[in-house]
Amino acid sequence: MKKISLLGATGSIGQQTLDVIEQHPEKLRLVAMSLGENVTLGRKIIHKFSPKLVSARSKETCELLKSEFSGDIQFVYGDQGLIEVATFEEATIVLNAVVGSVGLLPTLKAIAARKTIALANKETLVTAGHLVMEAAKRHGVAILPVDSEHSAIFQCLQGEKEKNVEKIILTASGGSFRDRTREELKDVTIEDALNHPNWSMGAKITIDSATMMNKGLEVIEAHWLFNLPYEQIDVLLHKESIIHSMVEFHDSSVIAQLGTPDMRVPIQYAFSYPDRYPMPASKERLQLWEIGKLHFSKPDFDRFRCLGFAFHAGKTGGTLPTVLNAANEEAVSGFLNGKITFLEIEDIIEGTLEKHAVIQNPSLDIIQQVDKETREFVREIVEKK
Repeated sequence: MKKISLLGATGSIGQQTLDVIEQHPEKLRLVAMSLGENVTLGRKIIHKFSPKLVSARSKETCELLKSEFSGDIQFVYGDQGLIEVATFEEATIVLNAVVGSVGLLPTLKAIAARKTIALANKETLVTAGHLVMEAAKRHGVAILPVDSEHSAIFQCLQGEKEKNVEKIILTASGGSFRDRTREELKDVTIEDALNHPNWSMGAKITIDSATMMNKGLEVIEAHWLFNLPYEQIDVLLHKESIIHSMVEFHDSSVIAQLGTPDMRVPIQYAFSYPDRYPMPASKERLQLWEIGKLHFSKPDFDRFRCLGFAFHAGKTGGTLPTVLNAANEEAVSGFLNGKITFLEIEDIIEGTLEKHAVIQNPSLDIIQQVDKETREFVREIVEKK
């Protein structure tokens, strides 16, 4: 029995994680969880799965839930509550599905507690990849990718030797606006941006997909997960989202992982690894003859500027990826709150990157300080718009 601590239970990935746990009651059990602002959904999850530890975002929510549930459930809250869920003694696997840099410290604490990490929080590796991977190596902890692209690469590499890898190829759907020109993006609405053609994801990630920042963050994440230089990481537009990513080897062979767009597959693989659990018969199976054709094209870095920003930040290293991530989070928040336009997301990120004086090999304290300062800087810009 694998016992799961789930950070971000009420989010999109969290909900699909719970589906996987429910499908395999003899193999998986939810023992700890954190919830966000959706208290109604969080309450239903607690009733259904009976975790032993629950972290709420606020003290008020924590006290409310504590008054409603009797028995052996312990309630905590805030940033410290996330850490308590991440390090819960009974848990064997921590799935980090929170959105944003708030996921970094719980991941580091879980690694120190020698928990296996199933990672769906991109920002953990983007902001502090050098610290996270060094800590994982020091404590002998496995980092299992949950993003569909990184899970695909991870699966393609099973049984292979690192020295034989020529490059990895991340596929990208192109998001909500993949077929629009930059001119056509000037007046897009929030509703337009949230209408992803293939995947069911949370609002922030869906906007990141539309700007292609999501793929940029995945490039940086892949650099750390697979120990490859950026020159060996490619991105390919693939609008069907059937090939989730590929690995090219130096003998020119290319191995790809295919499947219908369903995040439950990489989530389940992270839990079952190195084995595979069966999916229910009701799961939609890949029928290539029904799809007929798959389409591919190279990304235009002038059209998808955020992808170029990410490659630049990753290659520069130091604190620049931290700035990239923080500026993006705040700019996307500004767009979702109706304060800036879609294209202003890119402009704000670019300006913030240009103003930053990079610090190489930053400590956790420096990363957290840069993150804070960047957010304050971007919020001021957004408020003036």
